[in-house]
Amino acid sequence: MTAPLTPPGLLDCRRCPRLVAWREQVARQKRRAYRDQEYWGRPVPGFGDAQARVLAVGLAPGAHGSNRTGRMFTGDASGDFLYPALYRAGFSSRPQSLHRADGLTLFDLYITAVCRCAPPGNRPAPAEMDNCQPYLEHEIGLLQPLVIVALGRIAFERLLHLCAVSGRRWPFVHGACYELPPSSLLAHPAFLLCSYHPSRQNTQTGRLTAAMFDAIWQQARQIVTAGSAEGEATPGHPAP
Repeated sequence: MTAPLTPPGLLDCRRCPRLVAWREQVARQKRRAYRDQEYWGRPVPGFGDAQARVLAVGLAPGAHGSNRTGRMFTGDASGDFLYPALYRAGFSSRPQSLHRADGLTLFDLYITAVCRCAPPGNRPAPAEMDNCQPYLEHEIGLLQPLVIVALGRIAFERLLHLCAVSGRRWPFVHGACYELPPSSLLAHPAFLLCSYHPSRQNTQTGRLTAAMFDAIWQQARQIVTAGSAEGEATPGHPAP
């Protein structure tokens, strides 16, 4: 099942004046290549399997990507790198995400972000992420994922804060895997996997290769497969 677990009030949210102004300005002015398209220009909801055991958390919508298409990681270079990897790992029905009505389905995976509106320079301010935090809490609370994949350092640090483990000295290292203890948000332990963000800056410089990214999704698959074999929600300890 592919559907949004849209938190109440998300689609009409105007809490952050800077982000509202920017997302709407971009939607009005448009990029020349997309001048005939209607931009979404609103907060972008999460997308995926409503029963997912794997949750992927990015930073924020791209101005001419998700802010245009209305779907997470869709319409820009980051999505062009992400969805083929998800397809190879069996989490996606297609290797491309084009628009909200393209028929793509995610399996056992839900995709969301720390910030729901496109920020200028792709950098949301801490206060703006704070304003979005209840939406991410809502999704995590409903899904109760077994695996959370942090796409980038900012998402990783925000997730540590949300899951009440911000005081621990867990470094952000691509491929690292940490066990999150039960908390007010998570009813059972879960695994936090670290990945470089699939931004063009990382993929075109070779900092993040397809093989490196595939390894992340393969590890996520291994964890949920092991959880299914054990027949319980509480995971064991996989190797980082």
